[in-house]
Amino acid sequence: MPNIKSAKKRVKIIETKTLQNKATKKAYKEAIKEFEAAVKENAKNKEELYNNAISLVDKAWSKGVLAKNTASRKKSALAKLLNK
Repeated sequence: MPNIKSAKKRVKIIETKTLQNKATKKAYKEAIKEFEAAVKENAKNKEELYNNAISLVDKAWSKGVLAKNTASRKKSALAKLLNK
């Protein structure tokens, strides 16, 4: 546990940011899983789920949760699934 006041503040900030990052990560992972399930079932709303998943991956990239190449790779894999 830190003794310095500024270090204590940083611990609180890190906890908050960690929760935000986890929420962002969970959101895009769930969106990807929903899209993959829709593709597997050949659902009618798969394009809408695709757009949602792409949007959440882009948001995760812009917030720094995902690296640029990782986000691009995930988007490419989703596009492949959609066009199968």
